[in-house]
Amino acid sequence: MTDPDPNDPIAVALELERLRGSLEAGFARVDGSLALLVQRSDQTDKQLADHEQRLDALERSRWPLASIAALAAVAAVVVGAWELALR
Repeated sequence: MTDPDPNDPIAVALELERLRGSLEAGFARVDGSLALLVQRSDQTDKQLADHEQRLDALERSRWPLASIAALAAVAAVVVGAWELALR
């Protein structure tokens, strides 16, 4: 078998068609990879928003605990002082 003539228009057209097929396959693979990255980014954004929401809820519910602890400590000091005063 001999190599086809590089100046033959049919050989050039066939080679261009092969290149086009290779490019289409490559673009399809890149497009699929980008779609996967976008999907993962969306999932990460949703997860981050969920974590932010949960953290905000924890911060809101945390402040009464410190206040209650401070009030309990003050009450304990008052009761202790009252008991000492009664002796």
